[in-house]
Amino acid sequence: MPTALHNPSPLPAFFRSLAPKFLLCAFFFAALPAVLRAQDRRHVTRPVYPPVCVTLHAALTSTRHSKTIPPSDETKPDTLRIQHALDSCPAGHAVELAPDGSRNSFLSGPLDLRSGVTLLVARGAILFASRNPRDYDRSPGSCGVVNRHGHGCKALINLDRAANAGVMGQGVIDGRGWANVLGQKVSWWGLAQQAKYEKLNQNCPRLIQAFDSDNFTLYRIELKNSPNFHVFYSGGDGFTAWGVVIDTPKTARNTDGIDPSSASDVTITHCFIHDGDDDVAIKAGSAGPSSHITVSDNHFYTGHGMSIGSDTNGGVSHVRVSGLTIDGADNGIRIKSNISRGGLVRDVVYRDVCIRDTRNPILMDTHYPFYGKARDLFPDFRDITLSGVRIIGPGKITLDGYSPQLPLKIHFDNVTLADPFAVKILARNAQITLGPGPVNFRPSGPDVQILGKPANAHPTSCSSKFLPFPKR
Repeated sequence: MPTALHNPSPLPAFFRSLAPKFLLCAFFFAALPAVLRAQDRRHVTRPVYPPVCVTLHAALTSTRHSKTIPPSDETKPDTLRIQHALDSCPAGHAVELAPDGSRNSFLSGPLDLRSGVTLLVARGAILFASRNPRDYDRSPGSCGVVNRHGHGCKALINLDRAANAGVMGQGVIDGRGWANVLGQKVSWWGLAQQAKYEKLNQNCPRLIQAFDSDNFTLYRIELKNSPNFHVFYSGGDGFTAWGVVIDTPKTARNTDGIDPSSASDVTITHCFIHDGDDDVAIKAGSAGPSSHITVSDNHFYTGHGMSIGSDTNGGVSHVRVSGLTIDGADNGIRIKSNISRGGLVRDVVYRDVCIRDTRNPILMDTHYPFYGKARDLFPDFRDITLSGVRIIGPGKITLDGYSPQLPLKIHFDNVTLADPFAVKILARNAQITLGPGPVNFRPSGPDVQILGKPANAHPTSCSSKFLPFPKR
């Protein structure tokens, strides 16, 4: 059993530079009174690696630049070996995937995590997802196709009522969404584009999917090139994503970063996310509400920003977003829904947010496009507060309430545009409160009511807050 996990090796230089900030944030949140504390009701501290029950050494070697494995190795999966180790590992321990000299790669189809067991991908190791759609079939032939149904694939890593499990380490999990599906002349991402054009559903695997699995932890892992969502967490109580790096091209459709859905007591912190869809999306569908969610001290790059929705019919509340930068994304702060899946979104606060070169820096959208039938599930966005938000560069702000009877109720306090003339503002069906901090724009439009009076004061500074995307 390696001792490195009992005494973890020093952090890479990039993360060592952030350590003082981690300690400062921990002290700051601990000092706040409970009513002001970030909305995850747990006392969240930095995760630690559990002791290792077994170390599995890599048998494959990645190609140059660690992008994939040679074609001859595509028939050499490690699925059974890894799954046997996970099944045999006692709760409170981890199965470690480790490099072995030049051999640094594992190939796997779907894996099932057990309660209390962590999959730990060590630094220098890569877990590649199989490209064989039959490995992921929920029913014969259901994965790797485009149809009306969707949801035909298992994820690479699956949790079902598996409490206290985790995925950790300084290694990489790579879904290879860019590569052709075995037996086809189209990639996973190509299937997603085909589904878009045909207004159908792609059947592509997610990287990590957890259902009803309390106290699930992601720590420091790098997730890349998922065929679909990178992380989907549904129905559980207690989910922590700390120091996760997600790196997927902006052209990869439906590759959401981290999506908590119908979940409570969630913390997403110190993460770096670059993908082709929502960087984080809080959802609440028929499985129930999402509430008490903290999104703190993260950095988003390409993608669709910090989103709530489009499923909001279960209700979303008690959300706190702070210390966020969004740089070069399609969307910044975004709440989206429609009458096929709308519901009440309330008590959502964004503080200390810097947005740069983003097409839609603020997007409140109650008429989000949908396929299918309207169901009279009306979007109702209220008690939404933006405080200490700075927008740099051109873009469009959309403040769209559903109707005069269901207006958007939003409060801007110290929300400023670096160049007010470069930002277009569209508003309707909205009750907008300004101040007491500075607001250097004044929305107007049909059924728009303006309350409050902003002061002349210094805006939030974004100096030194934008960080380069980390390269490990």
